[in-house]
Amino acid sequence: METNKEEFKYSERTSKAQKFDRRLIEHIVRLAEGGAPSRDLTNTYGMTSTTLGVWIAKHSSLLLRRKSYTVSEKRSVVRAVNSGMSVSKAVITYNISSRSVIQRWVKDLSEENMEISISNPIEMPKNPTLKSENAEIKALKKAITSGGYRMKV
Repeated sequence: METNKEEFKYSERTSKAQKFDRRLIEHIVRLAEGGAPSRDLTNTYGMTSTTLGVWIAKHSSLLLRRKSYTVSEKRSVVRAVNSGMSVSKAVITYNISSRSVIQRWVKDLSEENMEISISNPIEMPKNPTLKSENAEIKALKKAITSGGYRMKV
């Protein structure tokens, strides 16, 4: 079976100052929506990655924008990776855009955990019950002595 690919004819720009044809821009955005790597598109059609991003933001029907993740979502992914899941598997499972995003989260959250563990812990008294017990004993002695009872010591 033959695959029917849509051929798109466009005129080459004669200079970098010349604007891109609107039909070409829409064609490139459709290619990006279809999953074509942005590096390939920028190399093939001669625009910068910034220009491609602006076109996608302006002309995309899918709104291919960056997704922001909550801290709890990031921690869930990092916990999964730290417990043995591969980064590649996490990209697929959690629908993350790339491996580098997860690797950055792992690095950032591990640094955060290091800061927490390095900070000086609050020192607890060794016998916190002694003071309360001593106070209780003194109160009982006072109650006994003030009530007319004398203790033999």
